[in-house]
Amino acid sequence: MKKIITLAFKIIGIFFSVLIIILLVLTSTYYLNQKRTLKNYYSQIGPPVKNIFIDGIKYRDLNKNGLLDPYENHLLTIEERVQDLTSKMTIEEKSGLMYLSVSRMNSKGEPIDLPEINFNPFSIFMSLMFPGTSALIIEKKINHFGIREDFPANIMAKFNNNIQKIAERTRLGIPITIASDPRHSFKDALGTDDRTSAFSTWPSALGLAATRDSALVRKFGAIAREEYKAVGIRLALHPMADLATEPRWARNYGTFGEDAKLASEMTYAYIKGFQGDTLSSKSVACVTKHFPGGGPQKDGEDAHFPYGKDQVYPGENFYYHLIPFSEGAFKANTAQIMPYYGIPQGQTSENVSFNFNKEILTTLLRDSLKFKGVVTSDWSIISPNGILEKIGMDETRAWGVENLTPPERLEKAIDAGCDQIGGESNTNMLVELIKSNIISEDRINVSVKRLLRDKFTLGLFDNPYVNENSANTLVNKKEYVESAEIAQKKSTVLLKNDGILPLAKKSKIYLEGFNNTSSFNDYSIIVDKPENAEFIIKKINTPYEKRSGHFFDFFIKQGRLYYQKSEIDELKYLKKIKPLITIVNLERAAILTPIDSISNSLIAEFGVPNKVISQLIFGEYKPSGKLPVEIPRNQKAVENQLEDVPYDSENPLYKFGHGLTYSD
Repeated sequence: MKKIITLAFKIIGIFFSVLIIILLVLTSTYYLNQKRTLKNYYSQIGPPVKNIFIDGIKYRDLNKNGLLDPYENHLLTIEERVQDLTSKMTIEEKSGLMYLSVSRMNSKGEPIDLPEINFNPFSIFMSLMFPGTSALIIEKKINHFGIREDFPANIMAKFNNNIQKIAERTRLGIPITIASDPRHSFKDALGTDDRTSAFSTWPSALGLAATRDSALVRKFGAIAREEYKAVGIRLALHPMADLATEPRWARNYGTFGEDAKLASEMTYAYIKGFQGDTLSSKSVACVTKHFPGGGPQKDGEDAHFPYGKDQVYPGENFYYHLIPFSEGAFKANTAQIMPYYGIPQGQTSENVSFNFNKEILTTLLRDSLKFKGVVTSDWSIISPNGILEKIGMDETRAWGVENLTPPERLEKAIDAGCDQIGGESNTNMLVELIKSNIISEDRINVSVKRLLRDKFTLGLFDNPYVNENSANTLVNKKEYVESAEIAQKKSTVLLKNDGILPLAKKSKIYLEGFNNTSSFNDYSIIVDKPENAEFIIKKINTPYEKRSGHFFDFFIKQGRLYYQKSEIDELKYLKKIKPLITIVNLERAAILTPIDSISNSLIAEFGVPNKVISQLIFGEYKPSGKLPVEIPRNQKAVENQLEDVPYDSENPLYKFGHGLTYSD
């Protein structure tokens, strides 16, 4: 028996050894092949750009011909430069311009061109999932990229400069536009938010709305603009002008709440902060989303997923959701617009996603609202999403046009009014459609000119580089941190207080739910058992359902708004021991009714550090925030409310605009 077991182990050992060797050979072969391909790409591009001096004025010779072409001449009007460059571009270059793809960097600020070999499975997966950056720039002619890494500012700045050096060696030297999702809150979720620790940290958009201070929101935009520019980000894939009229929708934290007037004011201020009074070389351009309002999701399910593809309007309130765009984004002259994935059920002659809906993007947006800027589609609406789709973890979000082939979807999206395709890189598909006369080059030229205008206006053709050496000193400045702290304090909402707040200094407290309690040491005595405390302070998060089946299920928190019995029982147990102060981080309008009845005091926060919470509790400042959404009383009220109507749940626990202070 012993010999049989020994033999079995030997066979298993040999099997796994052979398997490892095969995997190593396959990996090495693939890696070396990719390396040869990369070398071939670089052999196709020219030398770096040199400067031309005429009458003492410097110009960049982007096409390396030794002459000053009109598009290189910064003394000409932007329109003259756009017209000249458009006339020089090939179909392949025009097609590449019309894609906003994904680029990744390593910890040295270098673009990731080859599969990564390390001990981080997610990093390896991402390097296999997305094509190499150099290949996208050189072969695909793409020059718009989204990034999501969180590195020190100088590393991110170095990455910008590295990919700009590749781009300037292409035939026409068209510079790269780097885009990003929001980076200034505590939230980090792939596909929606990319927290950057090097930047100043602010409340979520819901928190900014809770301040009711549009001047402070504009200041945030101006500060965020400078921090973006320091690392080379020139396109902000935000703000969200959607309305949080459906409390179950997972994306509510990124909105300015459910009131159209408030959201309009905040959207206007936000864009003005990022772009300035007019778009210029000092701006970061905004892509306001999700036109014409992505909030009224059926049953609150998110449109990233097939079960959430429908937007519904049982209250016939379609135009209410348009207000933050018409009165906020467009009055602030947002540079770009992004539609959402959802199908606006019953609002147009065909039930297709906003990205493919000509009545939405042309008739409404272009003809009626007179929008002249760029329309960028949401991510992954045309082609299958590679590895993820093959393993059943994701699918193309072509809602309403699932029956069409990818080329047919692309034709329909462009005909509907999209200028740029987000999150994809299959430029050959567009090239073939143009060469086959399915899409006319005249139609493509309209989009190309819109995209080039933004690049020229932002000054990228004249200088796309940033100062790597000073990047770290240009972000998270003392005055930025101080302004962010003001916003954090003004965003906190005191929902309930039976008179115990503020606590007296040196009170004995017991803390639960905090990852770091050091900030409380300045004001209190922290004890290790609730029985030894005078007060118990408990921090909780917004409830949600853990789902699986799709890749983004791990990042988008959706589903239930009520707390489980075990969570409530835990609070009841603490309350029996000592007075209870509960702090809830609100990403959506949680059902706080049982929490409220248990707690002596209840505080809502929208992404603030523990330092601010401790200062609030011990009276270093008075709370002044006002709820940007109503808090429903129970799950039934949530289910009975209408997805497209604001503040309409029956007998809410706390109404929109509620917020106490210590003098109340």
